[in-house]
Amino acid sequence: MRTLRPALTHPPELLLKAQGIRAAIFDVDGVLTDGQLYISEAGETLKAFNALDGHGLKLLAAGGITPVVITGRDSPAVRRRLSDLGIRHAAFGVHDKVAAAEPLLAAVGAGWDSVAVMGDDWPDLPLMLRARFVVAPAQAHDEVQAIADFVTRRTGGHGAARECCDLLLMAANRYAALLTGPLQTLDDARTAPAAGAGSPARAAGTAAAAASAASGASHAAAAAHAADPADRGAVDPGAAA
Repeated sequence: MRTLRPALTHPPELLLKAQGIRAAIFDVDGVLTDGQLYISEAGETLKAFNALDGHGLKLLAAGGITPVVITGRDSPAVRRRLSDLGIRHAAFGVHDKVAAAEPLLAAVGAGWDSVAVMGDDWPDLPLMLRARFVVAPAQAHDEVQAIADFVTRRTGGHGAARECCDLLLMAANRYAALLTGPLQTLDDARTAPAAGAGSPARAAGTAAAAASAASGASHAAAAAHAADPADRGAVDPGAAA
């Protein structure tokens, strides 16, 4: 049987600079996607995401670094994707990303000196100027790449975010342990948070299932009471539910 050993390496000085990260902020368009916008008369209904990135974001959370998403656009597709990944700290349709970041970072107990930022365009620059560590995808604007500590080999939506996650995990000395730990699918809607923390559609589906189960229990109880003469005329406690 072959032995797994980390093949990925980074310069020691880069890993040193990326140490101490507690939260990582990601843009969506151009970072988690390739930046293409598919807009029809019904609006923006489709976005393409990368499974490498999704698994990386789940690994990042498992490694103790909280993923945060701040995006200037909003769409049901983005909300669904983040819900499937279990990402609870996010802001959508944001114009001022710094203002949106402050309460999100406070909620996870991270100051700017323990934050990494990955973005691709000018609206991300104010976040990057404050962050401890800055990552840009390969196709990012020149001004963004100019201040980045690390520019990925892959482009946005094609594994760039995974490169960022791997680097941060390696700097946190968690990469090797995750590689040699249980290797299973993490990027799966079934691993998303329970209803209430996820999407309204999932919460509604869960509520409908609960209502259906309650209705079935009520009918079963009523049938049992009708079959037992001693119970006839008794109040069915399930009927009130």
